[in-house]
Amino acid sequence: MAVASSAGLEVGPYTVTFLDMGDIWLDGGAMFGVVPKPMWSKTFIPDERNRIQLACRGLLLRGGDRTIVVDTGAGARWTDKERSRFGLADRDVRDAVAEHGVSLSAVTDVILTHLHFDHAGGAVDERGLPSFSQAQYWVQKEALAWARNPSERDAGSFRTEDFEPLVQAGRLSTLSVEESPFPEIQFRISHGHTQGLQIPVIADQLVYPADIVPTSAHLRPSWVMAYDLHPAQTTVEKRALLTEAIEKKWQLVYEHDPVTAISAVDIKDSRFVPVAA
Repeated sequence: MAVASSAGLEVGPYTVTFLDMGDIWLDGGAMFGVVPKPMWSKTFIPDERNRIQLACRGLLLRGGDRTIVVDTGAGARWTDKERSRFGLADRDVRDAVAEHGVSLSAVTDVILTHLHFDHAGGAVDERGLPSFSQAQYWVQKEALAWARNPSERDAGSFRTEDFEPLVQAGRLSTLSVEESPFPEIQFRISHGHTQGLQIPVIADQLVYPADIVPTSAHLRPSWVMAYDLHPAQTTVEKRALLTEAIEKKWQLVYEHDPVTAISAVDIKDSRFVPVAA
């Protein structure tokens, strides 16, 4: 089990801390798909534009000779109009990493769960250069291929300027299926939200499910996003992941939950529920 310390969570060979990469405001209906507004709005109160406040919560893993960032939030390359649309704060992953006393050049690796703009937007800085100059970035081969040629339905979730500069700089490496270059980090691969989303499982204790379970409210398998490419598949993948989480006593980190950062999972009255980590 991951153990909390003053420096963060001790998970296998890594010290894990959360990265506050700023909030993003997205349409509440889109975040909950077919779930009626009277149900989801009990937890997430929408503003006058029907947007709800969401976190962009990354991970910083430090262990051995590796300093690893997991996901990079929305980044800083936005116009004032776009910032207003998404309610973006004036901070990004670089600010979050610096707050933990880590220089940008000290980051050795960046794991991108997928290439939607609110997960990969901070990978490249305002100059069009990798935000972490010495880091190698890692994404699933299938995720990169899809981001380069998305469907009409999800094309708005990708920005080529978030990842093509990494390719051009020789900084983006692709993985195939569940292979991993990291000690005690394995990947579960999902295709419901988008093709080739990789879910890091750290030391068989801590799981970062990204947009498969973006908030603790999304623990219900049927509560999936309208953003999902294949919602029915997300439901199946989520149920399997949560069942395994209970069996193995995993803790889940919720990337977009503005209140609950982490929890274990249990079943109560036939429902998956968060329990204190």
